[in-house]
Amino acid sequence: MPRESSRNRHLVPDLLAPGLDLVFCGTAPSPASFKARAYYANPGNAFWPTLHAVGLTPERLAPQRYPELLTVGLGLTDLNKTEYGSDHELSAHAMDAAALHAKLRRFRPAAIAFTSKHAASLALGVKSPAYGRQAEPLEGAVAFVLASPSGRARSFWTLAPWREAAAFVAARRRQRERAA
Repeated sequence: MPRESSRNRHLVPDLLAPGLDLVFCGTAPSPASFKARAYYANPGNAFWPTLHAVGLTPERLAPQRYPELLTVGLGLTDLNKTEYGSDHELSAHAMDAAALHAKLRRFRPAAIAFTSKHAASLALGVKSPAYGRQAEPLEGAVAFVLASPSGRARSFWTLAPWREAAAFVAARRRQRERAA
């Protein structure tokens, strides 16, 4: 059964700005993230250590520091902004791929990275997307499908698609430095 919050339409607010290098998109906050009002806040989630390990952040950030991602050209959103819980607990009608598409058109990030195959499937309209860079962009953004950082998905964990997305961002950062 999905868990909804009547206190706040967006359980954890989007972290978006025009022209970001990469926006991460999950399905919905976990109960721990909802409670902390911070993305990927479950201690067993590998999101924050992975960002640092692949070079996307200069240091390992705590989940509560998520707004700092904007300073390194990264953003965050979810497909479901009104419920929290595991994928199997969420309502199909609350998965809003159309809203994600509108955000991508509005903010024009260079890339979008889905932090699970389920989120990617819903947003891309592909039954079982492969990990890594997708052949087709999504609303002009290069699309990546990443292995879920959730502790529950550890048996499917692979760092390779995270490294691929990080290499894309690193190339953009180098290009900006050369142009400056």
